[in-house]
Amino acid sequence: MSQIFDVIVIGAGPGGYVAAIRCAQLGLKTACIDAWSNEQGAPAPGGTCTNVGCIPSKALLQSSEHYEQALTHLGEHGVEVQGVSLNLGKMLARKNLVVSQNNQGILYLFKKNKVSFFHGSGSFVDRSDALYRVAVTSRGTQGAKAQDEILSAQHVIVATGSSARALDMAPFDEENILSNDGALRMSEVPKKLTLIGSGVIGLEMGSVWRRLGAEVTVLEGLPVFMGAVDEQVAKEAWKLLTQQGLKIELGVKVQAVSQGAKGVKVSYTNAAGEAQSVVSNKLIVSIGRVPNTQGLGAEKVGLALDERGAIAVDELCRTSLPQVWAVGDVVRGPMLAHKAEEEGVAVAERIAGEHGHVNYKTIPWVIYTSPEIAWVGETEQQLKAASTPYRSGVFPFLANGRARALGDTRGFVKVLAHRDSDEVLGVHIIGPSASELIAEAVMAMEFKASSEDIARICHAHPSLSEATKEAALAVDKRALNF
Repeated sequence: MSQIFDVIVIGAGPGGYVAAIRCAQLGLKTACIDAWSNEQGAPAPGGTCTNVGCIPSKALLQSSEHYEQALTHLGEHGVEVQGVSLNLGKMLARKNLVVSQNNQGILYLFKKNKVSFFHGSGSFVDRSDALYRVAVTSRGTQGAKAQDEILSAQHVIVATGSSARALDMAPFDEENILSNDGALRMSEVPKKLTLIGSGVIGLEMGSVWRRLGAEVTVLEGLPVFMGAVDEQVAKEAWKLLTQQGLKIELGVKVQAVSQGAKGVKVSYTNAAGEAQSVVSNKLIVSIGRVPNTQGLGAEKVGLALDERGAIAVDELCRTSLPQVWAVGDVVRGPMLAHKAEEEGVAVAERIAGEHGHVNYKTIPWVIYTSPEIAWVGETEQQLKAASTPYRSGVFPFLANGRARALGDTRGFVKVLAHRDSDEVLGVHIIGPSASELIAEAVMAMEFKASSEDIARICHAHPSLSEATKEAALAVDKRALNF
């Protein structure tokens, strides 16, 4: 006899675990299934984000930035440091501890909210009497045969996430050819490191290992750098990141990847069509991600997938099947943890008869390089392409008192507002703490604020947020400090 629930959530990444908790808060009997395990075989909920993505990468970015600060920047603050050395093992151990703390936090939240957690892989079995049956396949221990447990529910939320896309010519071995997973676990700093792809993961991982001493080459297939980012921001990012030592080549076509005694060789043609090659100790492939739908049993219940293998959903995250929903990386839209969380909450509320809502136009994006890059809304090139009348205001951190005190005056804040209504259409930031500053812009856009609204709000002095106020003032050509 299977256990019966109101809702079964398959996957405990950001979308899944948040959806399960919100369902339980709304009085629904909820189960959540997740297969992630730590090195000891214990449950490790949190998905890619917690285990091999957002959380461990930010831990290493923070640690590596401390190391670089000690090497090159503390002296200007009057802090004289000698004999700085890298203990990579300790740095990785700290990263693992941060991951474990997040894993344990999710398990605690499940217990607190009375979510039934099942450690294993979830897959559809069939549908009978208006209930979907889902199998939980445990991994088994000490060679024991994996066992299936059957759960049933009226509603199922699929939140199975995504996996790194590999090059056909260079499958991941996580030793020399690495995905984001292997990129976070290198036991020594490679002398030379090559990355294929200059997206978020590529630039963040490249930044980590460059700070720790690697010579980093980034090969990007597109002819432009950061094509999704506002052009003015992308131009500034190119200047700053290349000044730091990242070697970035655009318009590259990879022809072959081979391994030999000297390392991993990538043969490619450059933007001019010339044959080139680079040999490095390690290769990180960061060319996007693919939705995790293999092994889900979609065919057993007739769950429709799109041409990418993602689950087809409508604007409310409803699939082709009644009472089956899908959220996060496994559906259309940006593969962002916070987007998955918002969809998870919205779906839980829709199941409970409430009016869950996600505004896809106000989802922020962040790249955690140094300086950080963050934006929300439309870019200047998008506004031009749509013939939208607009005004622009820019304020540099060079003129911000708090940035001067921090010793980091790189970058700027840019506000784009409609020429006639003055409604904020986009905000773009490159500079210190951009990931935190962007929240004000999201709030403003969510409430359809004008640039005048932001300009009239009192901001604490001295603070980095004053740069946002000044950029809003600059829309009307009345910045006070620049």
